[in-house]
Amino acid sequence: MDAVHVPKMITAESMDRLRFQSPRNGFRFLIPGNILSTPSNRVDSPTVGVGAGVESSKREKLSYQIVSISNKDVDDVIGFLRTFFFRDEPLNVAVNLLDTPDAVCHELEQFCTDFIPEGVSVMAVSDSGEILGVCLNSISRRSSDPCSENDEECSHPKFRKILHLLTMVSKQADIFGQFPTVDTVLNVEVISVSDAARGQGIAKALFHKCRQIAVEQRMPLVEVICTSHYSAKAVERLGFQCIYELLYKDHLDSNGEPVFTPEPPHDRVKVFVMPTADL
Repeated sequence: MDAVHVPKMITAESMDRLRFQSPRNGFRFLIPGNILSTPSNRVDSPTVGVGAGVESSKREKLSYQIVSISNKDVDDVIGFLRTFFFRDEPLNVAVNLLDTPDAVCHELEQFCTDFIPEGVSVMAVSDSGEILGVCLNSISRRSSDPCSENDEECSHPKFRKILHLLTMVSKQADIFGQFPTVDTVLNVEVISVSDAARGQGIAKALFHKCRQIAVEQRMPLVEVICTSHYSAKAVERLGFQCIYELLYKDHLDSNGEPVFTPEPPHDRVKVFVMPTADL
């Protein structure tokens, strides 16, 4: 059975510390079946667009707007993620999900586009209409099962391994069990910023918009699963608190071997949360 590492529960005092972060750190995200990561081979990129290696003051400041993603944007969003996300996410790399330069994982793309009709996903768009960043979100409700066995239905054997891990992590983190007064949660599923737009505060602006959506729709909690060491560090700097983690070496297959062996320093998956209201 997989070894699960669960930090101590968030106390009322620690929730207060999370809630009263400064404007710079006042964002939050969530978990069920999501991926927040940065390129697995970029040591200078602590997280997608947050604190990138190149200072924004050394670049021309980009002008952009944060707008909602609708069904008409699906093709453009998938094209963006093919370029800036799918080939760098640590678990995708670990299982060699895209094993040729022109390889496409339709199941991964469907996984991403399934969130869009919920109407809570956003993107950063330049004045010329270029997508600079994407944040795909979903909503989990206590009244429905957020951890359905969708991994068993996936026909792609490599991506099925990733879905199985995410489903298991969602169950083990048990958001609604840990937060009994919470009935809805905003999940940040995927976030990615283009290479040229990093260091411009775009990821921060996307998170701010996510928080605004959660507040407007009376969702008291945001959660995110970090599969990358760098994204986890960045989330911590933003003021999120880890409520669950699992070392990849402890997630074993039927033969007792690790399912994932990502390149260092990616050694664990972590779940972070931040409240948007008193709990």
